[in-house]
Amino acid sequence: MTYFAHVVDVPAPAAVYDATHAELLRRTGGHVDGLVVHLCRVTDAGFQVVEVWTDRAAFEKAEREHVGPILAEQAAAASGAPLSPPRVEEFELRGLAVPAAGIAT
Repeated sequence: MTYFAHVVDVPAPAAVYDATHAELLRRTGGHVDGLVVHLCRVTDAGFQVVEVWTDRAAFEKAEREHVGPILAEQAAAASGAPLSPPRVEEFELRGLAVPAAGIAT
């Protein structure tokens, strides 16, 4: 199976991520179709998200319907202004193991 993977560096306070993540969980019940792995860490410039999706279409749908609108709401609430554009880097996934989900490639 071919997966879609990326790293997103967001120049915003970690509180924006925390609020966005909490609202996303509230709206979706913790299930977003196509999302295999999501993790976030704080960086000197803001926060970084690493994700693996079943395919690009699933990512684009989730971004359009959930993540984008929620992130825009949270960023505006936190700073009163839109976020600076994040830096997105797609990468080829060479291996993936999520034992709890029965995934190993």
